[in-house]
Amino acid sequence: MIRALYANLKRPPRSVTAWLADIVRAAAIITVIVSAFTLPGTDTAVLSMALPAVMLSRMIGLRSGLDLITCVTVFVAAGSNVLELYRAWTGWDLIVHLACTGVLAAVALILLQDSGVVPATGRRRTPIVLATLSGLALSAVWEMVEWFGYRFITDAIFVTYDDTIGDMMAGGLGALIVGVVASRVRLTREDRAPL
Repeated sequence: MIRALYANLKRPPRSVTAWLADIVRAAAIITVIVSAFTLPGTDTAVLSMALPAVMLSRMIGLRSGLDLITCVTVFVAAGSNVLELYRAWTGWDLIVHLACTGVLAAVALILLQDSGVVPATGRRRTPIVLATLSGLALSAVWEMVEWFGYRFITDAIFVTYDDTIGDMMAGGLGALIVGVVASRVRLTREDRAPL
């Protein structure tokens, strides 16, 4: 599995969207490094949470368009927190939860299938159910992280019951949409190294 992840990572980009995804990936890495010297530690920590997703989307061999969407989405999600856009723009939080949980559910779906946790069946409903459940689980974990940050790190994190439930609903919807797409379209490159 490690060998396949590395093979997908070192594969040179072969399309404009693949190049753009790599540019966003590089920008995310540089931003985290610069933030370590210029921003508070909590902001650097939030930005660094995007790095596993932007790297993993390439390592599992997502199609270049989905790879680009994943990189942009998670980078925007982290940056929106640092720039306090969630407080400034009403509804932005729900839009980001929908999009971000959706792309992360796509990554989870591929990891679950490739690792053999869930058999890759020919049934169309399998990715719909798996992506939705993965998205809801990821949403729940994220809301726990938010609560932990609010309770033990800073009370500047906005946490209310309505916000938590709304975020989880938006995330679940985003994951459901990705599941429907995954039931009809291949999410990975055809030439990727299988995990």
